[in-house]
Amino acid sequence: MLSTESHAEYDTISLARSVPSINRIGLTFNARHSTETPESNSITLEYDEIETIDAIRRALEKGGYEVVLLEADQNYTEQLKSSMVDFVFNIAEGIGGESRESHIPAILEMLQIPYTGSGVLTQALTLSKSRTKEIMCYYNIPTPKYQNFRSATEKLNPKMRFPLIVKPDAEGSSVGITNDSVVYHEKALRRQVEFVLNTYSGPALVEEYCPGREFTVGIIGNSPPKVLPIIEVSFDHLPPGLEKIDSYESKWTYDTPELHVNPLTCPAKISPKLQKEIETICLQAYSALGCVDFCRMDIRLNIKGNPMILELNALPGLNPNPEFHSRFPLACSVAGISYDEMILTILQAALLRYKLN
Repeated sequence: MLSTESHAEYDTISLARSVPSINRIGLTFNARHSTETPESNSITLEYDEIETIDAIRRALEKGGYEVVLLEADQNYTEQLKSSMVDFVFNIAEGIGGESRESHIPAILEMLQIPYTGSGVLTQALTLSKSRTKEIMCYYNIPTPKYQNFRSATEKLNPKMRFPLIVKPDAEGSSVGITNDSVVYHEKALRRQVEFVLNTYSGPALVEEYCPGREFTVGIIGNSPPKVLPIIEVSFDHLPPGLEKIDSYESKWTYDTPELHVNPLTCPAKISPKLQKEIETICLQAYSALGCVDFCRMDIRLNIKGNPMILELNALPGLNPNPEFHSRFPLACSVAGISYDEMILTILQAALLRYKLN
């Protein structure tokens, strides 16, 4: 736990409010109604558990707001219009398409309803790993060398070096990233690219595999944004023979509450120099991609020990259960920010952006 001084650094707000300028908040979400773990190719892996939706609702209510639950399905626009909400707390992942995370922000902007989190363009860009990497490359923000494949027969760039890792370009929550994703030769590369192209929309992203330590970094707020304590992701819980990556198997098979393993160390045990390097490139990416209010990024060290940003998640998971190992809430907790404070701090950051508070 950080000191009181460190806690203050994150500008959390009291749960008690006096006459909020916004009174009625719509909580927009996509729910995973089943308690069964979805398959590795299911979009519902990205959806929120009912306990997350309930926890956010309770936090907003403790802050003095009336909350209306609005599921982001195909009836969303009609629900929204009849709800008479002043503001939306958005955690909706979308129900289809490679720009699905931008659908709810687009509807809200069309109807001139303010909301938490990054906007239409940022949500569309950051769901695409390759578009995110294009922008980071433009700004010289370190990210692994990569190539998009729209056909399994495309020629591999001769500058790309094995091992490589193959991912769906526009999926989150380790959807489509399995133990087979790391490839060591051309035949395995072609096989995995073909699988991704046949299973998911959009291209297959192939990038050079970084063999070093893995970290995840949360950022909260806007003026200025603050980097939360860095989390290291270890893979000691994986059986021998499995790739040491944040795969479907690692997240959803071998790290479940009933197994009582903990692959996360927060704060990460790293040198001040490496911490500074990671914080710097994450803040650069947050700005370059137009992120606001909150975000989480995945980092891996390359063969030289240099941090490389793998991807940005502009809608990070917010599960309240510590045994679920939701990473953004963990970083907030280590920073001395309770779950309810975290939700209201995200809301406050958005209200300030809109000059509503």
